[in-house]
Amino acid sequence: MDNRNRDRGTIKWTSLMLPEHVEMIKNLWKEDERVEKGIIDEQKAAEVDFLLQRAWKDDLTVKARVHNGFDYEDVILKLKQLNKTERRVNAINWKTKEPYSFRLDDLADLAIL
Repeated sequence: MDNRNRDRGTIKWTSLMLPEHVEMIKNLWKEDERVEKGIIDEQKAAEVDFLLQRAWKDDLTVKARVHNGFDYEDVILKLKQLNKTERRVNAINWKTKEPYSFRLDDLADLAIL
């Protein structure tokens, strides 16, 4: 199906929408384009594990690339807890100051800021 025909209704009403609504609709269309979660190799996993341990022990801020179910998102975090038995990371989002939690399997990349 042609992309122009699918989006015709949205184009028709865009001039009457608030910018927030337009952004929400763009995000809704973006959700349809799912990105598969990749598998990281052992060397990268060891590097990420080392950086996680260092950031947690030294209370450092990190930039994590996390797969959120349909796409990758880059989040700046302050680590709060590493739970290796449940393979989860509990952190605080640096920008919004809200709790953020994700599985270690969803972590694609990590960098210390």
